[in-house]
Amino acid sequence: MYDRSKCQLAAVALWASLCALANTSTADVYELRTYTTHPGKLDDLHARFRNHTVGLFEKHGMENVGYWVPTEEPQSEITLIYVLKHKSHEAAKESWQAFISDPEWKKVARESEQNGPILAKAPEAVYMELTDYSPPIEAGQPDENAVFELRIYRCNEGKLPNLDARFRDHTVDIFDRHGMQSVAYWHPADEPASKDTLIYILRHKSRDAARASWKAFGSDEEWRKVARESQKDGPFLRERPEAIYMKATDYSALQ
Repeated sequence: MYDRSKCQLAAVALWASLCALANTSTADVYELRTYTTHPGKLDDLHARFRNHTVGLFEKHGMENVGYWVPTEEPQSEITLIYVLKHKSHEAAKESWQAFISDPEWKKVARESEQNGPILAKAPEAVYMELTDYSPPIEAGQPDENAVFELRIYRCNEGKLPNLDARFRDHTVDIFDRHGMQSVAYWHPADEPASKDTLIYILRHKSRDAARASWKAFGSDEEWRKVARESQKDGPFLRERPEAIYMKATDYSALQ
């Protein structure tokens, strides 16, 4: 049966994220969303996105950037990660309001959950803005072997500008030299994460290629010198980077 309490929980979470956008800038904004399903419900979520949600997002002015599933269990069985692009913070707010009010969406949500709720908890959402060194986001050629890597860096106080400078001046080029394609680099739009967090996605030709590339990167003399000299006044990161390897879904624009 349709679980009204789960639907209300998701609606409250969405409304809270909309309120956070109310008085922000008009630049392009991206949205990283993570959905966690009940066991056995990920295929139902894929079907809903593939057949309905992606089209409804476009209908309401939300650009579909990419959809992925983590490669490692147990997340691979219960998790969908995706990125949307909005024309502005205000546009994001208006689009989500229109989406949740859309009679077609209400019907799809209700019918898709007749045998129980799909999501185990409310979606997680992070609004983001591109860094000045992020490349244009391009679809590229589909490749079933390709893997994407979502990485999140959390800095010590005051160190995010230093980390940005290192990526801008060195790291992105070194990634490219070792076969790691930069998809995009973002900062969260809202404080406090906007002051200390870098989020980015790399594309690798395969999981084995990713391992080989990171090994070569770690041994690169230029990288070692840059890392050493850039942190003479203290380490940039307050914790180890978070890394999630992902495969694109069959309905993802980025493959």
